[in-house]
Amino acid sequence: MIIILIIAILTLGLEIRAISPILNKVCSDTAKAKATLIANNEATKVMKNYTYDDFVKIYKDEKGNITMLQSNVITINEITSDVAAKIQKELLNDDENIAEIKLRKFSRN
Repeated sequence: MIIILIIAILTLGLEIRAISPILNKVCSDTAKAKATLIANNEATKVMKNYTYDDFVKIYKDEKGNITMLQSNVITINEITSDVAAKIQKELLNDDENIAEIKLRKFSRN
């Protein structure tokens, strides 16, 4: 009886060791995909509130030729900070943490 228990424990340990890399890869890929989707959605939402003129001031001479472009660093920094905060908030509020794994991923074929 003890031998069967030892064999069962060793077999379980080997199976866990064999599937752990697959589980780690699937979970990692799922998390990256979810983070990318959230980042894109939040950046799009924030950017809807701005136009090109909010980022760059165009200076022209009396003939209408562009003489200088001046970036609005304060606005750009505010947007960067706002997007990052919204992404973090969305990631923390996301309750759906499910990674689906197809059984064929466990076969070597």
